[in-house]
Amino acid sequence: MALLLYQRDHCHLCDQALAALAAARAPDFESVFIDDDAALEARYGLRVPVLRDAAGERELDWPFDAARVRAFLAVR
Repeated sequence: MALLLYQRDHCHLCDQALAALAAARAPDFESVFIDDDAALEARYGLRVPVLRDAAGERELDWPFDAARVRAFLAVR
């Protein structure tokens, strides 16, 4: 599963999302910062942080906690 976390610099919600991912013991993921990308800003600007399963093209929008992350990861 290829996971991406869309986030911003200096985002307290993104920090909380990182904590939820750690608590869920999520597998490795790539952080994608949307601040300097107009297309990503248009798509995710008001939604960050967003966890995306790139292979399955599913997304988990904020707010989420460790339990929601585990449930998201359990779906294949």
